[in-house]
Amino acid sequence: MAESEQNLTEDVPGGDAEVLPEDPQELLKNVDQEEEMQPDRSPPGEIQFTSGPENAPENDSISAPEDTEELTSNNLIINESTVNEASQGDELQDGGLESMSDAGQSLLSSADGETHPVQGKMHVNDIGEQLKNEEQIDQVQANVSAPIPAGTRLATAPISCSEIDSVSISWNRGKDGQGTDTHEADGQMRIISAPARLRPDPAFCVPNALITDMCSCADPMAGLEPSMVETSVCDTVFEENSYIKQNSLNLVWSFGINRDTPVHALHIDNRRLILYASSHTAVMNNFSITRQHLLQGHCSPLSCIAVSGNRRWVATADQSSESLVIVWDTFSGIPVQTLFDCHPEGGVGAMAMTQDAKYLATVGTGTVQRVCIWDWTSEAKGPVCSVDLSPVFSLQTFVLFNPEDNTELLSNSKTEVVFYTWKNNQLEFASPILTDETFNKIVGLYSQSVFHLTSSQVLSATSVGNLVIWDTVPTPQFQFDAAKSYKKKALKLMNLQNDSITVVTVSDRYIVTCDVKGCIKFYDEQLCLLNWYSNFNLGPISSISFSSQPAVKANEKTSYPSVSNINAPQFIVRNFVVATVDATVAHVTGDGCKLEVLLQEHGAAIHAIACNPAQPLICMGSYCGLLKVWDYEKKEPLCSRLFGRGNYIQCVTYNKTGTLLGVGLTDGCVHILDALSLNDELPEPFQYARDAVTQIAFSHNSNYLATIDSKTAVTVFLFKEKSWDYLGRQNAHFKPIQNLMFGIYLDSNQPRLLSLGEDRVLVEYDLAHSTEDDLKILSNERIEQSAVPACMAWYPPISKESFIITANNQYKLKLYNATTKMCRKTVLGPIYGSPVRKIEVLPFSNDSEVKKCYLAYITDNKVGLQTLPLDGNPHKSCAVICHGTMVSNIACSYDGSYIFTAGGDDCTVHMWKVDLIAHETVTTLGGEDLIPFYGLLEGGRDGELFKEMENYFYYSQLRFQHVSTMEPREVSTHIPIQEIPFVMRALGFYPTEKEIEDILNEVKFSKYVDTGKYVTHIDLGEFIKLYINHRPAFGITASQLQHTFDVLGYDNENGEKAINLGELLQLLQNGGECMAEEEVAECLSTLLGLNPEGGSSELISFDATNASALLAQQLPQEITSKLFINEILGFPQISTCAEEMTISAAAST
Repeated sequence: MAESEQNLTEDVPGGDAEVLPEDPQELLKNVDQEEEMQPDRSPPGEIQFTSGPENAPENDSISAPEDTEELTSNNLIINESTVNEASQGDELQDGGLESMSDAGQSLLSSADGETHPVQGKMHVNDIGEQLKNEEQIDQVQANVSAPIPAGTRLATAPISCSEIDSVSISWNRGKDGQGTDTHEADGQMRIISAPARLRPDPAFCVPNALITDMCSCADPMAGLEPSMVETSVCDTVFEENSYIKQNSLNLVWSFGINRDTPVHALHIDNRRLILYASSHTAVMNNFSITRQHLLQGHCSPLSCIAVSGNRRWVATADQSSESLVIVWDTFSGIPVQTLFDCHPEGGVGAMAMTQDAKYLATVGTGTVQRVCIWDWTSEAKGPVCSVDLSPVFSLQTFVLFNPEDNTELLSNSKTEVVFYTWKNNQLEFASPILTDETFNKIVGLYSQSVFHLTSSQVLSATSVGNLVIWDTVPTPQFQFDAAKSYKKKALKLMNLQNDSITVVTVSDRYIVTCDVKGCIKFYDEQLCLLNWYSNFNLGPISSISFSSQPAVKANEKTSYPSVSNINAPQFIVRNFVVATVDATVAHVTGDGCKLEVLLQEHGAAIHAIACNPAQPLICMGSYCGLLKVWDYEKKEPLCSRLFGRGNYIQCVTYNKTGTLLGVGLTDGCVHILDALSLNDELPEPFQYARDAVTQIAFSHNSNYLATIDSKTAVTVFLFKEKSWDYLGRQNAHFKPIQNLMFGIYLDSNQPRLLSLGEDRVLVEYDLAHSTEDDLKILSNERIEQSAVPACMAWYPPISKESFIITANNQYKLKLYNATTKMCRKTVLGPIYGSPVRKIEVLPFSNDSEVKKCYLAYITDNKVGLQTLPLDGNPHKSCAVICHGTMVSNIACSYDGSYIFTAGGDDCTVHMWKVDLIAHETVTTLGGEDLIPFYGLLEGGRDGELFKEMENYFYYSQLRFQHVSTMEPREVSTHIPIQEIPFVMRALGFYPTEKEIEDILNEVKFSKYVDTGKYVTHIDLGEFIKLYINHRPAFGITASQLQHTFDVLGYDNENGEKAINLGELLQLLQNGGECMAEEEVAECLSTLLGLNPEGGSSELISFDATNASALLAQQLPQEITSKLFINEILGFPQISTCAEEMTISAAAST
């Protein structure tokens, strides 16, 4: 590109967008030169255009579009023309901008204490006509599109008009045969346009062909097929096939909103289209067609959203150590740029985008906050410039560019406002000091700041209803120095109201404020109140966003509110969207003051969700006391109920038929409601607990209702004689209960109730023999030895045996016989960062024989799908991030088509579409038989571990037939199941006796139900599966062994953790799985090399007569952690005890 090319999209104060140099000093020089060359001002009602001296007709004026029949083109760019500068004002006929006069000058003083005129002053009565005339000018202005990405098919850089070598736009004036008047000279171009803050954005009305032409001018690959970004229009993103996701789980709808991020209006042709954050996803919600487009790409909750002036380009950012900033094209929904690790010190706390979408400003959240300017349209890595703020500054939570000058921006925290300017990759800033003593008034805490309609001035709103007016400190050389515009001081402190101002912004010629009482006020440039909205009954407002479309001009058919003055003309205002801190979003139509509530979501944590078992309904309850039922197919709420302040909803559930709804609160109350009307079925709610009701469940026949409260107590209610009564309460666990569920006795069809706690005990209650206030226990079984169970569910009937499936914190899924509680199978569960926390079996049809089912589960922040039956194949499981921080609950639709996840503190619920075809495809691609399991072995099929496994497998056959025998040996592909523990120990996995029992039972009874016979031998393939499923998922680390010494040991003279030898031997013999004295002696002798034959493990008797004396000689009286790990167990030397060295061969104690 030639250096003479200019940016046609820059906004110039005063109203006319013209080509200006980016250098502020050059800008001042050009302004001075053009003022000197300025011809006589045009008469009122005309806009003067001057072309070159040889071509320019004298006083060539242009009328409004409706005044002439000859104007046929909406595109107007006049090259080498001179437009009257903003300092002189654009005079419009019939109430346009007035000429500058003493009466029209601002009374605001500058920083030097003198009074200076304020440009752009107009009478409040003429605002409507101003919008009218400027809208007429918009109809003839040049159609300059928004920046369009270029360089690749999925472009990452917007193209401004400054990158176009030449543009020839026609204007039919009827002067010649073609009616075209083109002015070109020296590559200079100017645009006829209304002020930047008044004109509609042409990006929404420019024909798509123009965008394509612009891209082809700058893109060397323009001859290729254009990308979706280039060909998309505003409706593309909401087309049925605009994006097709073929994942196992696809996010299709999001309920809820991040209250801390602003809501932006993306109105196009008066459609109700808004943008907001929902957990880690940005949502484009089109209420006109009830459709959402979800911008997914972040892993952490969104902290900031910024939009360009034309609303086409959107930037989203999150707060995490791996913070991302993603720029999206809202027409196509495609990410066009990603900035990685922008602020690794804690993420992005505030972000802003320039009006022309070329630059981004981000503010980090670290102790030392970094402010960065990014040119996201270029391929350069890293910010254009950055600066670190002093740690004495409080957290900056708001940042904003000057809409008229990309080199100026500001940020503010609660206690200070910081002004910046950047030039030549240098970012400078200053923070003026303002205290209560400055004006002898209470300043308050800052909320937001905005650039005033007048150049150089800034307004900051505070928590006591004040508005601080900042102005630039003048320099001796110039009255206004653009290079020093960041050096400002407080000019005035105005008290507008008593209530806290939460939002301050600018729209058209209005200064707009919002407060904690939901009041919206509009002021003129002199801060005279024009109009206000106080009857909307909204809560504290957190954000306001105005439509990009201009307001309809006032006429006899419009019903705008009146301006609050004597003349009372119609108050013309654009449509806007407001959001409150209690998660309410409303759309306000300026013509008629019509308020429409778009969203009324939960304003507090959501933990309670449940799906109706017979209809497409989902019930959600939150800590704000709101209970709401949605039709998730039609995407509309059916009914809601507010329980009142302080009544936090913790859990909900439907009965089997979907007619009743059980609700548990954090204060211990239990409500039973009608599922449709949400009215109480009880005269008074049950309250037999003081702590929160954490889980609630109905029996299959709706005769029993059970709850968990106080974390360890189970309470049961009985329905008889058309009323609900209290049955009993039992504290059967000494640690918190993880899960509670009803089942059915297969022989009697009577309900059974089970609970599972962190104490590793599975308790079954005797409902049949329980009486009032006496809930009896039928059985209690300890089902885990060291792992902590997290959840349980009934295994679907895909086998002849009835099972209970559980998940524990060691990444294992286990099947227990529903009658005997024997562990029948253990498999490696999903490994996606954290163990499985909750499971739900997807509903299946009872009409046909069930051969395959699916299990939905959640981890800390992911939702996944697991194919049943379980076998440990990792390709049968998948997971995606469902919430940015923590997912608290899961529910499945009645037909298994959707999975819902609740995000807890992020106040959102996400709806996931289940695609079983895609899931089965992924499973098939993972391979069949043993291929998926080979990948779980170190080195795979050709690795050393597999070769050792083969050698041990065949050696085990020789060993079982006695090593020293002279008889011929039989070698086969199977080994006796008694040899399984020895082969696993040889491979480095040392199971406990309990685990060995579970392993042998799993193999022994694997075919008993089908054949009635026990399995006595196992082949190599089954052994590989057994080994992979039972060994620890991540082995044992040195830090875990060190932790054992930290708990059991003491500090010796050298500061090391140690255990006395006698105490260690006593622990081994009395703690955990007790070992006999001979077993302890044999193990330690073998570890120390004193028993080279291996003792009883090689079927040789071990003589422990002299073992004690040998151990006393070899072991000191004080056993340190280093000695035990490195010398006795023989593991590699570690530099520090905290080093995470994985130990695959470690005995569990």
